[in-house]
Amino acid sequence: MTTLSAGATHPVGLSIVVPVYNGATTVGTLVAELSKLSPEGGLEVVLVNDGSPDNSGAVCRELARIATIPLTFIEHARNFGEHNAVMTGLRHARGAYVITMDDDLQNPPEEVVKLYDHARLGGFDVVYTRYAVKEHEGWRNLGSRFANWVADQLMDKPAGLYLSSFRCMSALAVSEVVKYRGPYPYIDGLLMQITQRLDSIEVKHFARAEGRSNYTMRRLIRLWLNLATNFSVLPLRMAIFAGVGMGTLGLIAAFWTIIEAMIGETPSGWASLMTVTLLIAGVQFLILGVMGEYVGRAFMSANGKPQGVVREIIPARDDAR
Repeated sequence: MTTLSAGATHPVGLSIVVPVYNGATTVGTLVAELSKLSPEGGLEVVLVNDGSPDNSGAVCRELARIATIPLTFIEHARNFGEHNAVMTGLRHARGAYVITMDDDLQNPPEEVVKLYDHARLGGFDVVYTRYAVKEHEGWRNLGSRFANWVADQLMDKPAGLYLSSFRCMSALAVSEVVKYRGPYPYIDGLLMQITQRLDSIEVKHFARAEGRSNYTMRRLIRLWLNLATNFSVLPLRMAIFAGVGMGTLGLIAAFWTIIEAMIGETPSGWASLMTVTLLIAGVQFLILGVMGEYVGRAFMSANGKPQGVVREIIPARDDAR
């Protein structure tokens, strides 16, 4: 048993939560490599199959049967998204610290103990990883930088802290994160609200071993919306400023037209009128879109949209130690 400073005990020192989506060809290798590790207090693995269209579920069930370390398998009833799958995994993690990582082997398993020891020995609640070189496609790297820039503007985040999905969290941080029951979780936003004991370390990042990234532009946009609308009202305030600015511009244009008419000159014609009209209409629709996003998310939350639905759980075997 591992004991935290607050007195709580945990069956293992480290839990590793892995959301699985189209990972049938890589998750077996990942689990095999993780099984070779010997972190302080021992480790367990929690696999969450998030409605994969391939045979990831069957592969994970077999891994649960033959695993030489404690391995819990959880099956989502459908695809809910990476952060939702991680939230489900966190609720079943029993470690004094929890590491989240992807199933694609881009985060080398040998970096796990380094990340865990840094958080454990340093007394940090959250330790993120950063990469000297990221082996993603160019558009994905650009999207990640944009998401981190948005986080800098909207959240109480230390400037320059890179938010990555390969992170280590204390049991305290995890216990607070899983209290969130809304349908649109953004784990990093939740962590920023919980603690200021944050740090980061540099680790290796490999090219994807098999297949293509499951992250599409649509998924990245959805992630940005979760970040922007779940943890800040800044977009609404920006909409207010945009409305005030366009109202002021329209008032100036109106005065200018009246003055032109009074001094006998021909007012601006159809082109200028349509330009101003389209500009104001565009800003109005933008403001309505921002407000609609907030209202829609509030409605879905009030309507009880689930964060995740678990179809099946295969608990870790007691003899797998």
